[in-house]
Amino acid sequence: MKLVKPDEMRKIDKKTIEEMGIPGIVLMENAGKGTVDEMEKEFGSFVSKMIVVVCGKGNNGGDGFVIARWLIKKGADVCVFLIGKKDDVRGDAHINLNILSGMDIEVREIIDDGTLSPFRESLKDAYIAVDAIFGTGFKGEIGGITAHVINLINEKGIPVVSVDVPSGVDCENGDVGSVCVNATLTCTMCLPKRGLYLYPGKMHCGKLRVTDIGAPPSLFDEATVELIDISLASSILPQRPPYGHKGTFGKVLVLAGSPGFTGAAALTSLSALRCGAGLVYLGIPQSLNPILETKATEVVTIPLPETQSHTIGSSAMDVLNLYFKGIDVIAMGPGVGVHTDTRDFVIGVMQTASSPVIIDADGLNNLNGDDFKGDHPSLVLTPHPGELSRLTGKSIKYIDKNRIDVALTFAGEWNVVLVLKGAPTVVASPDGRCYLNTTGNSALATAGSGDVLTGIIAALSAQGTEPLQSAVLGVYIHGLSGDLAAKEKTEYCVIAGDVMENIPEAIKTIKDYPLA
Repeated sequence: MKLVKPDEMRKIDKKTIEEMGIPGIVLMENAGKGTVDEMEKEFGSFVSKMIVVVCGKGNNGGDGFVIARWLIKKGADVCVFLIGKKDDVRGDAHINLNILSGMDIEVREIIDDGTLSPFRESLKDAYIAVDAIFGTGFKGEIGGITAHVINLINEKGIPVVSVDVPSGVDCENGDVGSVCVNATLTCTMCLPKRGLYLYPGKMHCGKLRVTDIGAPPSLFDEATVELIDISLASSILPQRPPYGHKGTFGKVLVLAGSPGFTGAAALTSLSALRCGAGLVYLGIPQSLNPILETKATEVVTIPLPETQSHTIGSSAMDVLNLYFKGIDVIAMGPGVGVHTDTRDFVIGVMQTASSPVIIDADGLNNLNGDDFKGDHPSLVLTPHPGELSRLTGKSIKYIDKNRIDVALTFAGEWNVVLVLKGAPTVVASPDGRCYLNTTGNSALATAGSGDVLTGIIAALSAQGTEPLQSAVLGVYIHGLSGDLAAKEKTEYCVIAGDVMENIPEAIKTIKDYPLA
């Protein structure tokens, strides 16, 4: 499913009305009716139940007027409030306001503290409150009487249904101010908005439902970001021919580990095997070989020349050149340490390899942004915001606030697939495609979790999946593995090994999903 920015949604609305000939009043009717349908699915019958509908002066408020009318038709007792004056309502919203007036349905204005009392009284007996105050164009802080209204709604503690977006959420980047509706259910129109999937905005949405308002799907190409859901993941999952052998399912070369970080090497290589790679080679500093042969018994270890600090040295290239031609993908970086000679080694791999290279953790810490600007093989970079901050010079705060745009910018500048880890993880490609992951939880914020992800992406690439699709499917599997682990152990108690051990169940869940 596509994900839109506010300006992309405005373009879709405009083309729907002007090019497809569907009047705005019809879209508003569909939005209101669709929201009521979703409310009924979630909360059951409304007969004789008090519902308070709070509307703004714009089109979001117009949706609210339609919702009020349909709720009354369903048998609810409805109180409708407008924040502002009726004379300020324009366009299609004004038409729907007049329809309510023609039905003798009172719409009470809230313009100051003196007119707030009826609203406060209505909330006392309310079963549900409907938030139709602000829409996708909102930015900034909410103040004045509107802030009072929202605070009263939140304090009441009843279910709240937000129309399109919880009032107070910036649909561009998920920002919220000091006042924001805490929705139980958000019914967003046509396509989900970016800010509903970005933090902190996502925390205010409750359950999210997408309401079809009749816009033709042919117009959705305006949207540049796609959600990674189980349907998309299932469509990417590589098939396993019954006649295959270990060569069929790909050979992965993992370059990882240094003193104190043997676990990173083991987690990466074993996760690649867990995710279906046929054969995994593990290149490690030669002094660590006895340890890794014990920790990762299913892996073929390659002892490599090392520096005085026992990190992989640049002379390791002489050994690895014997392996490169038979390798399908290289995963480099977890726990390799930072050293000038190790940096030369990392750059040497980038310049020599003909297969895709996934670079994570210390692989990135040995590099700078300029290292990606020359010719290089197909690269997948998997930084967290701190690593990307060092590579780009952008602050962590800026990166987190602009995750999608930052990922797209540097994927394009460096000609790489960029996996920006975090909540949520973003995958961007050099050609402008971008994906937002929908799996994962705080349990993944644990040492070694990123090593597991690197191994998963490497395994998928080794099985013939293109680097971008390997990253897209990889982050979904990784997040789902974390969700399954947390379900069993809680988000507090999960370690990276638990995530790895849940890869099989995650893949089974995806494999069993029924594609249309």
